[in-house]
Amino acid sequence: MKNYFEDMMPAEELAQVKYIPTIPEFITWIESKWRELPALSDTVNTLTYKQMCDAIARKRAMLNAMGLAKGDKVAILDNTTVEAVEMFLAVTSAGYVVINLPSQLPAPAVAGCCMKFGVKVLAAGAGFMETAKAASCKVIDIADMAEQKAPVAIVDKNDPAAIFFTGGTTGAPKGAVLPHRALMRGALNGVYAPGHQLGCQRYASVLPLSHVFGLVRGTLSVLYEGGAWYAAANTKETISKLPMIKPTCLVAVPGICEILLGLVKMYGKPFLGGNLRFIIAGAANVPPKLIGEFDQLGISLFAGYGMTEGANLTSGNIDVKEKPTSVGKIYPGQETKVVDGELWFRGDNVFLGYYGDPEKTAETLTPDGWIKTGDLVRFDEEGYMYIIGRIKNLIILSNGENVSPESIEEPFYKCDKLRDCLVKEDEMDGKKVIAIEILPRIEEFGNTPWEEVEAYFKKLVDEVNATLPTTHRINKITVRKEDFKRTGAMKVSRN
Repeated sequence: MKNYFEDMMPAEELAQVKYIPTIPEFITWIESKWRELPALSDTVNTLTYKQMCDAIARKRAMLNAMGLAKGDKVAILDNTTVEAVEMFLAVTSAGYVVINLPSQLPAPAVAGCCMKFGVKVLAAGAGFMETAKAASCKVIDIADMAEQKAPVAIVDKNDPAAIFFTGGTTGAPKGAVLPHRALMRGALNGVYAPGHQLGCQRYASVLPLSHVFGLVRGTLSVLYEGGAWYAAANTKETISKLPMIKPTCLVAVPGICEILLGLVKMYGKPFLGGNLRFIIAGAANVPPKLIGEFDQLGISLFAGYGMTEGANLTSGNIDVKEKPTSVGKIYPGQETKVVDGELWFRGDNVFLGYYGDPEKTAETLTPDGWIKTGDLVRFDEEGYMYIIGRIKNLIILSNGENVSPESIEEPFYKCDKLRDCLVKEDEMDGKKVIAIEILPRIEEFGNTPWEEVEAYFKKLVDEVNATLPTTHRINKITVRKEDFKRTGAMKVSRN
């Protein structure tokens, strides 16, 4: 075996894939490599790679005519659209830095972000022009382009390419600055998957481009492998058009996977289009229950691990049936080490730092290039990685011992009737205790009285407690009727 990931692909395809360190070089390569294949589609009109690259070149010419300097910031405010992908690639291949703003931001927040990051131009979709007016910078229609084309810029792989917001499940959002090399290493890692990948996959894009997972694995990796990328007006509409799109692959968060399962139960497997082979799931815990349910449909649900600061793809797992709780093995091109239980890694995929925040940067990025992830991990004897918890989430017991809430949550996710849970520190009778909030899969209980649902999970907590040290046991239980507060990636928020 040469490499866990490289062995997934046929040798003739692996020989065609190489690491391309900058987006300008990438644009040139895919235009030559995939020229006449379908590239981007709004489900009505479809552009070939040649047509897409022509549009990108004309958008570059428009940006250049504005007198922007290398490294200037250009923000994008739109849904997940063909025009947004074109603009992202135009900005970065022209030597400027792009910021994809979350589409749900209100006008004051858009204005604040543009001011904070020194945005010179804001490209807005048709439905966002009114919101964009709040910004003090120049506002343009994202569909606009020049008559003529402009060549790609010459950039260094270490030049900044994009800024992504990151905050995880706790803390205030920060702007992670990703260079060209990081985006392109993440994109290449996303190409590795079982079987044939090049020029034959159809993706329905259901994640926002403002999320690094949606941008890197859900878009750049698709173009890297010559795939066809489809998106409708928004996530809900894209999902509704799955029978028409007939995707072979989806890139999604577990929350969307839950929604898809519910729709399959309502409308049958054909709702997914009939060609879906696998789903790449990330950005949150992937319960074994989900993996098993998709497997029964003949669809592989692959898990992985990544963080915005590492261009999202750090590890991946295709052996989910054998290792359902693992986030897989480390992708190529990275060094890793475990320091006091915490995962550290470095390589081409590492970010440059947090925009305008040297103190936070120094907390995360060492002078010699290691990212201190804040994630507690372990590796098994075969090299598969498991996330044990987050350093910031540790509960400090009265005896001074640290307890990872995620390690206590893990056995609960083996329960088919549990959707999500959250272990935290709480108070009971004036004393600090370990508590758990549980969100049931209420459809699994049918018409069962609520008191019996609560009793079911009380018994489950008792069973898990019996396996834990006395100091780690759960003393307070809440069974929720309403969903948890969630982050943009649909993770349970720990705030």
